Amino acid sequence: MRPYDVILKKRRGEELSRDEITFFVDGFTRGDIPDYQMAAWCMAVFFQGMSARETRDLTIAMARSGDVVDLSAIRGIKVDKHSTGGVGDKTTLVLAPLVAAAGVPVAKMSGRGLGHTGGTLDKLESIPGFRVDLPKDVFVRNVNSIGIAVVGQTAAVAPADKKLYALRDVTATVDSMPLIASSVCSKKLACGADAIVFDVKVGSGAFMKSEEDALALARLMVEIVEGAGRRAAAVVSDMNQPLGRAVGNALEVSEAIDTLRGSGPPDLVELCLSLGSLMLVLGGAAPDADQARETLIGLLGKGAALAKFAEFVAAQGGDASVAERPEILPHASHTAPVPSPGAGYVTAVNAEQVGVAAMILGAGRRVKDEPVDPAAGLVVAKKIGDRVAVGEPLATLHTNNPASIDEASRLVASAYTLSQSASSPPRLIKQVIGAW
Repeated sequence: MRPYDVILKKRRGEELSRDEITFFVDGFTRGDIPDYQMAAWCMAVFFQGMSARETRDLTIAMARSGDVVDLSAIRGIKVDKHSTGGVGDKTTLVLAPLVAAAGVPVAKMSGRGLGHTGGTLDKLESIPGFRVDLPKDVFVRNVNSIGIAVVGQTAAVAPADKKLYALRDVTATVDSMPLIASSVCSKKLACGADAIVFDVKVGSGAFMKSEEDALALARLMVEIVEGAGRRAAAVVSDMNQPLGRAVGNALEVSEAIDTLRGSGPPDLVELCLSLGSLMLVLGGAAPDADQARETLIGLLGKGAALAKFAEFVAAQGGDASVAERPEILPHASHTAPVPSPGAGYVTAVNAEQVGVAAMILGAGRRVKDEPVDPAAGLVVAKKIGDRVAVGEPLATLHTNNPASIDEASRLVASAYTLSQSASSPPRLIKQVIGAW
């Protein structure tokens, strides 16, 4: 088998066999197939697409390109959640302890933030003492004893995806549906969960800008995971404005704690209940979504989810008193309001611009290994549908770098669109796929 023949076959729009796909992925991972041939193959896929069967075979080959995590020592049905990335998306911080409190084990491997999107590991590390580098035996023990652990994904998991994504990033082939789906699903399958719930974001702050594309991606990922013998479901959720109000690591942890206390922003609560209901159904802890939602609401109401969060933090070396005293989280030395340049009703918020502003303040990374400031970020004061007067704060900036305030302030102000007519907030949950 020659790489040239496989490239030519896909360029002609023909279906590749499982052996051809595995040959290409394995050869590229080992270094036998050079970047220029893989780049040509990616471009052929970009223009010709892949069938669902081809995409599933590509996903499985990428998942098996490195370590496949064995979670069989963990009791019960392990359910994971993956978000395609957004602004202010602190869902895992609420969802993981909430689902664990309902009796469904959450053994999660997460990533770090890059660009305008935040990373779960960075948020957790803003808690004093919190460790995300647990040895596997401690990871397994924590899930078996308290029902939850969250660690960083190792480089040995799906190395083909890491190499392939870097190449796609510089060859204008990132936005290919089968390549996106195989990238996400290969890592999740390799991480060992029995069931996966996807949160596919759509809107100005998301990778997928149209609801049609987001729905297609959600359906494809569910089909891939189920074709690989696991259970899956997906939610398509709105990202046309930040989720909740806090954007930035310690700020988001504080808002997550408020939510676990029962006083979180309505959109964050609703998304956690929607995703959590799917996780409970897939995990066998509830027969249907309605009963699952009632269970989760009860756990929030009686403080069980907050107690589980404290247990989780303590088990990973963090200061568990943060659950009762979020003021121990890092605080920025400078805060500044962003005054509204006009008056009216908020009709749109460019979430990506808000995320970039948070990055400029120090909350995110421009490049992969750049450090983040756990205290930096912003808190949104006005969201879609709210009335605002001239000079009234749209948001409050938090930073330890006062030189960043002017640029971030301009970005946030320009992210807002005002009108003299009121408009309703966008529907948060666009679609639910699977599990019913």
